[in-house]
Amino acid sequence: MHPILLGIVVGFVITQVAVFSTTLYLHRELTHKAVMFHPVINEIFRFAVWISSGIRPRQWVAVHRKHHAHTDTTEDPHSPKILGWKKVQLMNVFLYRKAANDDTTVASYARDLPQRTTDRFFYDHAILGLGLLFTGLVLLFGFVTAGIAFGFHAILYLGLSGSVNSIAHHFGRKTFGTNSGTNVTWLALLTAGEGFHNHHHAAPTSARFSRKWFQADPGWWVIKILSSLKLADVRHSDVDKLANRVTKSSNFVKI
Repeated sequence: MHPILLGIVVGFVITQVAVFSTTLYLHRELTHKAVMFHPVINEIFRFAVWISSGIRPRQWVAVHRKHHAHTDTTEDPHSPKILGWKKVQLMNVFLYRKAANDDTTVASYARDLPQRTTDRFFYDHAILGLGLLFTGLVLLFGFVTAGIAFGFHAILYLGLSGSVNSIAHHFGRKTFGTNSGTNVTWLALLTAGEGFHNHHHAAPTSARFSRKWFQADPGWWVIKILSSLKLADVRHSDVDKLANRVTKSSNFVKI
């Protein structure tokens, strides 16, 4: 395979590893407590997040919980309604870093996630994780393919993350009119179900983002497989039932 094409393929695979780790571990488990994974699965996800994105779980959780607590207000870290969807799409990583670097935000919204010893020595150091990934790619595929894969992954992952916060709050369809989130099927396919953002904001503690069997929610499919293997314990999964009782004020209180 041509080095450029190989780099793109490898980069896409790495992005999907990052996407699944983000939605399953950071989002559905740590942030909303919708599912609990076996400790071994947790460590695998934590390592995958580290090498594929360099994200600190406490920071990601804090920023996202603040987003739910203050959706579409001036306190929302990345509201398309306040900032415009184009700015959120293009500047999402900078908006995230601004909120994540606020110690008050982390202390207020992620107080249930204390720093671990492994965090201090490894997982809180993004450069180590990303450096490990790049080194592994160079050893496996050579410098050129590794550079293409790493660059393509970075652009795609940041772009998809921005799209969930911008496009999925501006374009698309709504099942529930009680929130600004929207459902974008093509985005759900690329983000392991995150594109069903209207469903998620209506029922944030649901481990399932889709409502129908034919809706693309790959993250939920993985949870079902892990649950059948006794490696995951699902807390809630009925979007419609949760949506009937969840209010905006309870989005943060119940997580």
